[in-house]
Amino acid sequence: MPERPDRHLNRLDRLIIVFDRALRGAARVELGSESENPATGVVDDVLDDHERRHSAGLMRVNHAGEVAAQALYRGQSLVARDSGTREAMKRAAREENDHLVWCRARLEELGSAPSRLDPLWYAGSLAIGAAAGLAGDRWSLGFVAETERQVVEHLDSHLSRLPDGDRRSRALLMRMRSDEQGHATRARAAGGVAPPPVVRRAMRATSKVMTSSAYWI
Repeated sequence: MPERPDRHLNRLDRLIIVFDRALRGAARVELGSESENPATGVVDDVLDDHERRHSAGLMRVNHAGEVAAQALYRGQSLVARDSGTREAMKRAAREENDHLVWCRARLEELGSAPSRLDPLWYAGSLAIGAAAGLAGDRWSLGFVAETERQVVEHLDSHLSRLPDGDRRSRALLMRMRSDEQGHATRARAAGGVAPPPVVRRAMRATSKVMTSSAYWI
């Protein structure tokens, strides 16, 4: 079911479309990236089997994170009250789609595949995003800023854990880190309100479940 301009769709229509994407497996890559792959022209050192499997596990986690990010932004854009906020969420979702494409391509290069749980991450994150959006645009933007702050921490951890010779994955994660930091900065500048500590702890716990599962499954 293709997406149509918002002026032709009410909120229920958009909700049906997004859930349809989830049920049909929105974890798949539907579009090419709008930006050049940052790993273009980067050459790896030779990776042994253990290094290749480890890199694949890390990139599978990153791919799952991008699936979740797509859902979060789409869920939030569905219920955003302000058109500017809604367009900002859609812009971020397009950038996250670039990351999704790049991570999928890197997994294929490493001889691996995305997490089989990706549809679950999408559906759950869609619901979380919609719930955050219903709290109001300022809270929704604050949720984005906190989410991206935690993602940057997560990417820093992966950059330190990648095999030294895996230069292509490193190039991807460095670009993704820059983009995620930009999302957080823009969300705060737009008036985002930081979530309370209990919400931040719940976000971190949920992220830990996803990352520990996606590495293996």
